[in-house]
Amino acid sequence: MSAPIAHTGSYYAASANDKNQRPALNGDISTDVCIIGAGFTGLSSAIHLAELGFKVTVLEGSRVGFGASGRNGGQIVHSYSRDIDFIERHYGQDTATAMGSMAFEGGQVIRGFVDKYNIDCDLKNGGIFAACNPGQLKEMEGKKALWERYGHEQLEMLSADGIKDYVGSERYVGGLLDKSGGHFHPLNLVLGEAAALESLGGQIFEGSKVIEVKEGDKARVITENGSVTADYVIVAGNAYLGDLIPTLEQKAIPCGTQVLTTEPLSEALQKELLPKDNCVEDCNYLLDYFRLSGDGRLIYGGGVTYGAREPDKIEQKIRPNLIKTFPQLSNVKVDYAWTGNFLLTLMRLPQFGRIGSNIYYAQGYSGHGVASSHLAGRVMAEAIKGQAERFDVFTRLPQPNFPGGRTFRIPLTAMGAWYYNLRDQLGF
Repeated sequence: MSAPIAHTGSYYAASANDKNQRPALNGDISTDVCIIGAGFTGLSSAIHLAELGFKVTVLEGSRVGFGASGRNGGQIVHSYSRDIDFIERHYGQDTATAMGSMAFEGGQVIRGFVDKYNIDCDLKNGGIFAACNPGQLKEMEGKKALWERYGHEQLEMLSADGIKDYVGSERYVGGLLDKSGGHFHPLNLVLGEAAALESLGGQIFEGSKVIEVKEGDKARVITENGSVTADYVIVAGNAYLGDLIPTLEQKAIPCGTQVLTTEPLSEALQKELLPKDNCVEDCNYLLDYFRLSGDGRLIYGGGVTYGAREPDKIEQKIRPNLIKTFPQLSNVKVDYAWTGNFLLTLMRLPQFGRIGSNIYYAQGYSGHGVASSHLAGRVMAEAIKGQAERFDVFTRLPQPNFPGGRTFRIPLTAMGAWYYNLRDQLGF
């Protein structure tokens, strides 16, 4: 067995319900489906497949939830990084209708897992899109109309006075309340999903980085100390896949987002900051997001680093915006700060597809991965079962490579982000 591998030094890792390490793969085994990556995409796929009767084996290079699934803001945000109106304009009404019918399903999958498998992850309802200027508030009015046109209800516009009932900040001119949004402890969710899979007979091997995938009627997935022969393979490494599959590596770039967690706050201060315990994200291109943890800390995240480099002094990067939002926290102590990587595609839409006939992949949620990854798991399981109509809606979307190759794609992307961030600051 390989040496123990530590979780990221985040608040989530420190407060995880399950800190036990699973064994590494040692030897050669066979299975129906081999899944690369024990995050939300991999484990949603695995649970859905196991429920359908497939024998499932999951290989994880580090620990369950080590990547974005165990490091993110923990918010259920519906739809895609590019919303349904963008899909209508660029890919036609039929594609928009099909994707719109699935745009709110990921949150349902999450709640279904929590209920069915009794996952303890501090799940709470209600999310807010907070507008920093009148232009953003108008965009939220458009989002409400758009989502309602696609059958999503439980939405309520908030005025400048109304949002103060939900957020104790002077920073916002209004917003949109999505009562079906919500927040949770992401690492405890993914750990609970791992336990759910194992209760269904699935296997998970940690510390088992995949070094090669050999195509064939029976695919072979090779690690340093073993291999898995499978009828099907699902590639679910996302921003942590590296160059294992070169064709996928060229389609997207890993980016980092930074998160910090305060010391526990008094109940009175919690009520002052977030009176109804909703999660919040603002409407800027480089957005900030925040919520309360189950033990009364403020979790605040934002910022983007392109190329998934680990920035220095995370607290100094994030704290100014935290104080801008909540000046009353100017003296608060920060107990944890960390980075998590997500995968950005050129079109900012997720990429689903097949390599050969039996290797499936889903990646590139572009910052909207919590709900979309759970949807991806369901539709990949359907496709492997033989019902690929919904999966193929996504496979038909263009998946262009990032321009500039490895040398220039990161600075080009950063320049584009700088432009949109400047527009936000100027109030456009």
